[in-house]
Amino acid sequence: MQIFYIHPENPQPRLIEQVAELLRKDQLIIYPTDTSYAFGCRLGAKDALEKLKRIRELDDKHQFTLLCRDLSEIANYAAVDNVQFKQLKAHTPAPITFILNATKDVPKRLAHTKKKTIGIRVPSNAIAQALLEAMDEPILTSSLILPNHDGILDDPFEIEELLGNQIDVLINAGIKTTMLTTIIDMTSSQPEIIRQGAANVESLLL
Repeated sequence: MQIFYIHPENPQPRLIEQVAELLRKDQLIIYPTDTSYAFGCRLGAKDALEKLKRIRELDDKHQFTLLCRDLSEIANYAAVDNVQFKQLKAHTPAPITFILNATKDVPKRLAHTKKKTIGIRVPSNAIAQALLEAMDEPILTSSLILPNHDGILDDPFEIEELLGNQIDVLINAGIKTTMLTTIIDMTSSQPEIIRQGAANVESLLL
């Protein structure tokens, strides 16, 4: 496993590009977001996705999320109407995952098998945004929750100890908050909170 020590507020461009290059080579990374650390891999990565599913013991029913730079990329992956787009615009960037109907461009193995949905998230974290800028495409992301482990891992040294031989890259940006993202289902006329996390989305439910 390669470890990169990246400044949480002023990410070093050279190191970001090195991580992006490893992402392009189908590597599985752990990186900081605006809530906690998370798994990440390139959208079309097969080996990294298999590693991620194995580590988290995920089945085919798991709802995956795409981390996007901004909403300009959203139409490629999710079907949104004008009302939904305005709601998303008013609530991004933020620690919120929006569950939306997936388009045909979303690889079948990433869209929810039965519901044909995809999670979309726009982060405010500087490192996450720098990575997305370098990749020039969304990153597949998944919360750093491990089976048989209480809570989320927030200490990069503990992450290294637990997962050092199972992942390819770790970005160490210091200890992060352990809050999870808020998940809100936007696929019906009335948005529904699936998980209450770091962001308050009450205004979306009015």
